[in-house]
Amino acid sequence: MSRDTPPPPEGSATPPTPSPGPVIDHLRAILARLRGPGGCPWDREQTLETLKPCLIEECYELLDVMDTAACDAHAEELGDVLLQVLFQAQLREERGDFTLDEVARRLAAKLIRRHPHVFGETQVNGTADVLRNWEAIKKGERTGNAEPAAPRSALAGVPAALPALLRAQRVQAKASRVGFDWPDSAGPRQKIAEELAELEAAVAAQDQRAVADEMGDLLFSVVNLCRFLKVDAETALRDCTARFSARFQAIERRIQAEGRDLRDCTLEELDRHWEAVKRQ
Repeated sequence: MSRDTPPPPEGSATPPTPSPGPVIDHLRAILARLRGPGGCPWDREQTLETLKPCLIEECYELLDVMDTAACDAHAEELGDVLLQVLFQAQLREERGDFTLDEVARRLAAKLIRRHPHVFGETQVNGTADVLRNWEAIKKGERTGNAEPAAPRSALAGVPAALPALLRAQRVQAKASRVGFDWPDSAGPRQKIAEELAELEAAVAAQDQRAVADEMGDLLFSVVNLCRFLKVDAETALRDCTARFSARFQAIERRIQAEGRDLRDCTLEELDRHWEAVKRQ
C-alpha cells in the first residue's frame, strides 16, 4: 500500500497489505493507518512529549539485549527502537514539519560530508585524525549559518539527558580536545586521592551538602581515569552491577536451599557465601 492510498473505511478490521516497495514504506503505511481515522486510540493520542519515556525505555531494553547472544531478541529490540524513530517522523510529517525521507537525506549528506577521507580526497593517519576532522567539520557546519551566533562552547553538543557517567566522560573528552587535560593517567590518579581526602573531611565535618559535592568530584575524577585507561565508565559500572546482582542472587539460592531466609543470616555467614560464589 503506498502512502497515497486512502485508508480503509473507519471501523474496518482489514490490515494494510504489504507494499511492493521497500519494507520501510510498509512500516510507514502501518503507522499512518494506526494514526488515521479508525486507527488505534492509543497511537492517535501520542505526542512527541508522551513518546519520550517510550524512547528511553526501548533504548535501555536494546542495551540489555546487546549484552547477550540472543539474536532474535536483538532484532526485536532494534525494531522497537526503529518504531520510535518512525513514530516521531510520522508526527512531524502530520504537522508539516518534515518527512522521514528528509531525515534520511540529511543523514546521508552528513555521513558523506563528515567522512571526506572516504568520499573525498582528505588523507588521515588513524582514528585521531578522523575525530579531529569530524569536530572541525561540525564546527564549520555551525558557523555556516547566515545569522552570526554567539561563540559556541567547546563542550557544546553533549546532551544534558545522557546518563551521568556517560555525560561526564563525553564532557571530559570535549575539554581534552582543546588542550584542557592531564598529560597522562598520573594526573587523574592523584586527583582521586585528593578528592577522597576532601570527601573524608566533609564527612568528618558532618556537612551533608559538602559530602554530596565532594562525592560528585570523586566520581568525576574516577570517570576521568576511566577515560585515560580507555575504559567506558558507563559500561564498566553496568557490568559491575550485573556481576554483583548475579552473585547476590546465587547467595539467595544457596541460602534458600538450606531452608533459611536471607534476613536471618549474620553478616559473617553472608560473607562466607559471597566468597564461595566468587570462587565458582
